[in-house]
Amino acid sequence: MVRRIELNIEELVLHGFSPGDRYGIGEAVEHELTRLLGDRGVPQSLVQGGEIANMDGGAFEVAQGSRAQVVGAQVAKAVYGGLRQ
Repeated sequence: MVRRIELNIEELVLHGFSPGDRYGIGEAVEHELTRLLGDRGVPQSLVQGGEIANMDGGAFEVAQGSRAQVVGAQVAKAVYGGLRQ
């Protein structure tokens, strides 16, 4: 059975990154979240639908000079982990 979900992140706050990286990071977050949801499944918090008003994805360290794709993948993993709680 194929599930279809729509996930809308209205605001993603990241500190310490160049404003010019926002689109690359955003695209990488979208790509990695899609992969995680497909590979690991939809977290219970999303199964019934509804809205999560605020979620703290936690903190993670990024090596200085990391590409936007690497940062976005780490952000997506943090978001996915927050959804599983």
